[in-house]
Amino acid sequence: MSRKQRLHNNFSTHFNPTYLVIEDETGHHSVSIHSESHFKVIMVSKIFLDKTRVARHRLVNQFIMEEFSNGLHALSLHLFTPEEWRERQATVAASPQCRGGSRK
Repeated sequence: MSRKQRLHNNFSTHFNPTYLVIEDETGHHSVSIHSESHFKVIMVSKIFLDKTRVARHRLVNQFIMEEFSNGLHALSLHLFTPEEWRERQATVAASPQCRGGSRK
C-alpha cells in the first residue's frame, strides 16, 4: 500500500473527516518521485472544533509520528472545522515551488 493510501485510511478512520484530500507533492522536490516523502493534506473535521491551529497540527503530527520515522519528510497541513471550510469557500492556497536542492 502506498504512503498516500495509508495516510488516507488512517486519517479517515481516526479523524472522521467530512472532506479529505491528500496530494503527493514529492515530484516537486529534489528527491526520487518514488520516495513518497512530501504531502499536502486538506482535512475538514469536527474534531478540530475548539482547537487552535497549533493544537490541530500537533494532534495530526503525533498521530502519524511513525510515518516520519519511515521516510515522510514534509507534511503541509490545512486543517479546518466544517464552518471554517465553508467560510473559506472550500479553497486553500497552492503550494509554493521548491526553492532548494538540485531542481533549483
